[in-house]
Amino acid sequence: MDLKFSHVDVLVDDVEKTASYYEKVLGFKPSHKQVWKRGDFQVEFIVMFKGEEKIFLARPISGNLKDLLEERGEGTIYRYCFTSKNLRVWYRELISSGVQPEDQNGKPMAEDDLDNPLGGVQCIWLPKAFGSLSMEILDETDMESFMDELRATIV
Repeated sequence: MDLKFSHVDVLVDDVEKTASYYEKVLGFKPSHKQVWKRGDFQVEFIVMFKGEEKIFLARPISGNLKDLLEERGEGTIYRYCFTSKNLRVWYRELISSGVQPEDQNGKPMAEDDLDNPLGGVQCIWLPKAFGSLSMEILDETDMESFMDELRATIV
């Protein structure tokens, strides 16, 4: 099965300040700030780019990530993200190995749920097996289109 590392998601208190630091120190270029809201969950984020490398800096405004930031503190890596050319193959492989893919809320995900991409990007989550660390597999084509849109916001 194909699987390619995409990025990590890091919790921060101030996305602009953190982005400015990593731009100055490491030469990463920031996207414009984005806001993502779904129900009582809200987060603002900036994607940092350097060549093919990406880091998502996320400041939770409300929801479970805000609780995680308060509990674990700034700089917590809470998600490793991968891409695949075929999420349905991954879904079926995970099911056949006894692992139930989940949605963003930790609820069991049906294969048909892949037809309703979250934020325009199809994705599945593995159950959290090690503390609060989350693993996500995103559709490669959807994710690259989203990254191209964000790269276009770099000034």
